[in-house]
Amino acid sequence: MSRKPLIAGNWKMYKTGPEAIQTAKKLAGLCSGIKETEVMIAPTYLSLPLVAQAVENSNLKTGAQNLYFEKQGAFTGEVSADMIKAAGAEYVIIGHSERRQYFGDTNELVCKKIKAAIQSGLKPILCIGETKDQRDKENTFFILDKQVSDGLKGFGPEELTDLVLAYEPVWAIGTGQTANIDQVKEVHQYLRSLLEKLFSNALAGKTRILYGGSVKPENARDLMGIEDVDGALVGGASLDVDKFINIIRYNE
Repeated sequence: MSRKPLIAGNWKMYKTGPEAIQTAKKLAGLCSGIKETEVMIAPTYLSLPLVAQAVENSNLKTGAQNLYFEKQGAFTGEVSADMIKAAGAEYVIIGHSERRQYFGDTNELVCKKIKAAIQSGLKPILCIGETKDQRDKENTFFILDKQVSDGLKGFGPEELTDLVLAYEPVWAIGTGQTANIDQVKEVHQYLRSLLEKLFSNALAGKTRILYGGSVKPENARDLMGIEDVDGALVGGASLDVDKFINIIRYNE
């Protein structure tokens, strides 16, 4: 089954509104002729509507880096799925390792956020991945199984047609380390078979599974060449347009 690659840039807590607009416009111009690959950028909440408006007539998609699962209420500092959708986003990143590590996002909370995203018509990018300690103890597949099973608990395959999985080994995020080709291949094959076991062969076949973890122009082609890798979730390198466009054009 053919899956259109997705290269997603997670800008994290970088770039003011004007900086985000400038970067997004430059990137949109460079991506104007790209049709075979989908490109998405996720700026901060504050910059999201500005960026969405700046790239409105381009083929660049926008997303949010997180959301809160309630529709509205007395939740100071939080942003709902409907607000994100109204700001112009198509995607939302959920369960990123930094959310899990610094803000206490559990698998159960991730599940609620995915439900809220789907109900509002957003496409969820579910992030999963193991720490160095978990890999060293050979618990990688146990951890991934739990993150996927608990994060998608209660869903049927018909609800997950827009789901994207992003495998981000925590030990490779922002460290300069990248999982080797065999490690990435093994994990992505496992995740594909896990989706088949939990849901259906059809869903497993159509779900895009991205790799994230120090993706750079130098390693993008090799990573994207792996059979079950359908794109990348890029952190630091997505902040630099020249680096990011070279990742997007990995097959040229």
